Amino acid sequence: MELLLNFSLTPSPLLPSSSPPPKTQLSPKTLITLQNPRPTKPRLPISCRSSNYFDQQRFSPTAPPSQPPAGSVSRVFVGYSIYKGKAALTVEPRAPEFAPLDSGAYKVSKEGFVLLQFAPAVAARQYDWSRKQVFSLSVTEIGTLMSLGAKDSCEFFHDPFKGRSDEGKVRKLLKAEPLPDGTGHFFNLSVQNRLLNVDESIYIPISKAEFAVMNSTFNFILPHLLGWQAFANTIKPEDSMRSSNTTSASGAELEWGR
Repeated sequence: MELLLNFSLTPSPLLPSSSPPPKTQLSPKTLITLQNPRPTKPRLPISCRSSNYFDQQRFSPTAPPSQPPAGSVSRVFVGYSIYKGKAALTVEPRAPEFAPLDSGAYKVSKEGFVLLQFAPAVAARQYDWSRKQVFSLSVTEIGTLMSLGAKDSCEFFHDPFKGRSDEGKVRKLLKAEPLPDGTGHFFNLSVQNRLLNVDESIYIPISKAEFAVMNSTFNFILPHLLGWQAFANTIKPEDSMRSSNTTSASGAELEWGR
């Protein structure tokens, strides 16, 4: 079956009307032979529209926010976890406590700390958190860990009931020692609890990279554990103007005012 295609050209509106339309010569290839012609299907119009799904998810009140809204009173829980073959370790900060004063201001009544939680492994990548042992690092103990060199070691002893009737019945000893190959440190927590008849020792190796992450988080959270961030948030320009207008000045103000 032969199909002969004929082309007809109309003058372009962009060309002057006085100029004749260009002549078009059909090449022999215009004659096309189709052996098994198939009926052509009508082309359906295709229209594209943007989906509202992601916008709805972004602005829907039920969608979880990517970060806590400013001024929100909701608490946020964070931590850093390390999983090894024989144990797992989580590092979590705990906020300081504040007490109100008669003047309406607040003071830090208890410094914050970092909670270490050790859990023994029961199988590959499985840990028994019901047997976890905890150790609270004070700000000074955090500083000691941050100052450790590649070959340094330290240890901390805690008695949760020190000064009370059950003193000596619970003993906790945390050791941080360098690994023999120099690739990191070895954390070992030993707990003797005669009240619960528990005597357990959990150890976990910490690589240089993991220890660097811990130190970075310690360095960031340390001022917050001391309450300094809360103090910085209350600094206002008018406070310095008010103190400069007072007739009496403290010793520190006199020292820096020289």
